[in-house]
This record gives sequence, C-alpha cells and structure tokens, in this order.
Amino acid sequence: MSFDGPLPAPGLTGQVQVRDRVTDLIRSGRLTTENLQPSQEELRTAIDTGVREVAWKFAAGALVTSLLVLLTYAVSRPRHAGHVVAAAAGATVLALALPGASAYLTYRTGKVAEFRTTSVLSLVQTNAGILDSLSSKADQGAVYVTNLLALSDALRQEFTPETVDQPAAARFLLVSDIHGMDQYPLLRQIVATERIDAVIDTGDLVNFGQAREGELTGIYEGIESLGVPYIFVRGNHDAVSATDEGLLRRMAQVPNVVLLEPTDGEYVRTDVHGVSVSGFNDVRFFNQRSDDFAGEQAEAAQQFREATDGLAPTDLVVTHQPYAAQRVDAGALTLNGHMHVPAIDGQHLQVGSLTGGGLVNQFRLPPLTEQAQEAAEEDPETAGELLSQPYSFDILTVGQDCSVVSLARYSYRNLVSGRPQFDDVRLVNGRTLQPDPPQGRSCGAELGVVTGPVDEFVPAEVEPVEVSDPGDDDAATAGPDGVEVTAGPDGAEVTAGPDLAGVTTAPDDDATTSEPEDATAP
Repeated sequence: MSFDGPLPAPGLTGQVQVRDRVTDLIRSGRLTTENLQPSQEELRTAIDTGVREVAWKFAAGALVTSLLVLLTYAVSRPRHAGHVVAAAAGATVLALALPGASAYLTYRTGKVAEFRTTSVLSLVQTNAGILDSLSSKADQGAVYVTNLLALSDALRQEFTPETVDQPAAARFLLVSDIHGMDQYPLLRQIVATERIDAVIDTGDLVNFGQAREGELTGIYEGIESLGVPYIFVRGNHDAVSATDEGLLRRMAQVPNVVLLEPTDGEYVRTDVHGVSVSGFNDVRFFNQRSDDFAGEQAEAAQQFREATDGLAPTDLVVTHQPYAAQRVDAGALTLNGHMHVPAIDGQHLQVGSLTGGGLVNQFRLPPLTEQAQEAAEEDPETAGELLSQPYSFDILTVGQDCSVVSLARYSYRNLVSGRPQFDDVRLVNGRTLQPDPPQGRSCGAELGVVTGPVDEFVPAEVEPVEVSDPGDDDAATAGPDGVEVTAGPDGAEVTAGPDLAGVTTAPDDDATTSEPEDATAP
C-alpha cells in the first residue's frame, strides 16, 4: 500500500492472512476480484492499527532515549539538571511532533494512492476459467499422463538394461508439493496403470497450513480413493505455527494414510512388501521468517537420528527439506521435496511438484516490473504469462532382493490451463542410486504392509498360508504363531497378530490398505 502525502513518513509493513470468509466464497462459487478487495472500513481499520503501532513504538523509543541521556548528564553534571531537563523535553516533543504530523497527514484512506494485490487476489477474475472444474480437468489430464506412461513402458522394454526389468517387489509413486490442488483423479489413474503399491508424499499438501483447505478441495477423499497406503510427512506449508498439528490430525482420520511423524518426536516405520520407510516432519510453518533456517533443519535431523540411534537405517527416509534430508542416513535413499524441481544427488532424491507448485503458478500475471512491462510491449501475445514449473512425479521400483531397481521420472506441464505439453521421461538405473544393494534379504507382496513405532517395530515374516473361499468375508484360518489370516474382498488377505501393527497381503493386481484404524494415531 502506497500513500501520496505531503511529508515523508515511516513505512508500514503488512502481513498477508487468509480470512475465513474467503474460503466461504470459494465454496459458494462467488470468488471474484471485487469481493476480495478490502472495503474502505477495512482499509481504515488496517491503517489506524498500523499507525497506532508505529506511534507507540516510536514514542516509547524517543522517551527512553531522552531519559537515558537525561540521567547520564544529570549524574555527570548535577548543577545543570534544570537546563538538561528542559532541553531533553524539548527534543522529545520535537522528535514526536514531526513524524506524528507526517503520519497524521499521510495515513488516511483518502490519501491512499494505490492498493495493489498480486497472485490469487487480483487474478481470480482474469483466470476464472482455470478455477472451474479442477477435478474434471484432472480426469482429462489422466488420459494425457496415461499416454506418457504407456510411452515410457514401451521405451523401457526396448532400451533398458536387464537389471531394470527384474521382478518388482514394490512400486512406489513419489509425489510432493501438491499445494491444495485435487489432482487425485490423475493419481488414481497412475496407481491403477502402474500397479502402485504405496504413495509417498514428501509434504506441502496445502498452501496456508489450514486443514480446511483439504476439505474444500476434496483432497482427503481423493487420498482415500487411491486404495493404497499414502505415506506422508508434513511440509512447511502444512502448519500455521511451530506446534500446529491440525493437518496431521485430519490426515490421521483418512484410513489409508500413514504418518511417519504423527506428533512431535514420535516416529513411525512402515514396511511395504518388506521395503522399510521412515521419516520426519518439517519444523517450519507457513509464512515463517527465521534467521537460522539451517540450524532448525539440522536440529530436526538430529532429533530423528537420536530417536533411531542403534537401529538399522530404513531403506527409505522421507522428509520435506533437502537440508534436513542430507543430514540423515538411509539404507537406500533419502527423499525430500520443497524445491519444486526433481533432482538427484548421490543417494538423495528430490521429488518435484506434482502440480507445478499449485494453482497460483497456472495464472497469467500482469507485468509488475519495468523489465516485464518492456517485454510485454515487445511481445503482447505473452504479456504477463507466468510459465508454471513442470508437473512431475516419480515411480520407484524395488526388486525382490530389496534393492532399488529403477526410478522413472515424469515431467509435463499446462494440464490445468488445458494446453498439455510433454517435457521429459527419464529412467534411472537403480544401481546408480544404490551402488551397494542389501545382502541376504527378500521382499515381496506376501509380506504385506506393516506399520508401528520405529523403536518397537517387528518386521513381518509371514509364510503364505491357505485361506478359505475368498468370497466368504468371514472365513478365517490359523496362520503361523497364532497369527489370524482372514480372507477379505477380492481375495485380499488381512493378517494381524500381537507383534504386528497391521499387515496386508494381496494379489499383485489388487491395491489393499493395511493399516488398522489406530495404526497411525499419536
């Protein structure tokens, strides 16, 4: 907010917040530029609040400074105390009067020269078509991405080395930085087409740290609809304060969600077909400003290392920030998001943004800088176009010897705006990611999915057993060591025993979630 006043005045700093009524407007379909602009009364209240804060801080500073000078001089030259008091009082009045007059004459609603909003606030009206039917556009995009998957499968069969084509024990879909966009119709298609066993999300599910954002966009229902475990760590956009766990509590209510750190300092391990996964949340929160970002991340990594001290590293360790991920060890790979750009650094794997950074990156922006304005004049066709980062996701395949077989990386853009553009498909040989595969281990679907506290975890060692007719949901057969094996729908076998938090084994073409209702509770 800028002012056109007669005198220079101290600056004002504003902090952006999302009001509750904005989410109501989204729900009702009445989100327009006009009803997002502040009213005169709101502007006046904001200005008055800012001026009062500036006034008392400035006055307190001037008075304290004057008193300190007065006290020092009075102690050193007590005979001149009267003159000192008079001089200090005059200087204080003068120091308060001049900026006070400037503020009084400047900070008025009638003097506001410009109120400019950027991003979502000013672009909703211009980009109204983008906001319509995001879910249906995700369905449309699923067809496009399915073609990419088919293309990559054909290329893989034709050109990849034999080590990449060994039988898979588990296939993980890696996503990150969804930022409030319901792209789960697309993910459902990927899960079904690529026979995914579990999804790993490295954080930033929403934008402003509010759990209700996911309610408005249908994200929680979308996650549940995937039908496979959804392994999650919190990102810096998934909380509103250092102690806020609202999104984690809401995610814990989704049956197939596995929280790797359901509450601060309590870590969970989950084994998917024998492939072990652990991780920890980001300690940052939405709109946080910190002078010691590196120290915070190092401390979070240190807390995780202390909690897992003496335990064998899990195959995969998941967190949001790359700085933290590089400070922990994993048996195979550490995974992080946050940067919106896929990358590989040794055994550190950075997952790109599934949605190109969220809806705001799909908007056309007005030219806000002088350089952008000059470019707009030279090429009006692209004036203000914000080229979104590519959408990207990864498929990680682990073999029956529990080693990384391959990493397939997909990158594309412009699904939301209706202009799909293919960017890149890459297939990385697992031996370049994990040069030293584990020895003496075996992984496979018969091990199911097991979840429990990281320091009390007991891996599954379940031998295949015969069960009753798969069509009879109530039939049960005794398994080894008293473990009960119950035939579920579609022939899925759900086993549970005293040492297991929850195990699911299923045929390769089934996607069945294993966690019991309280498996991820704090």
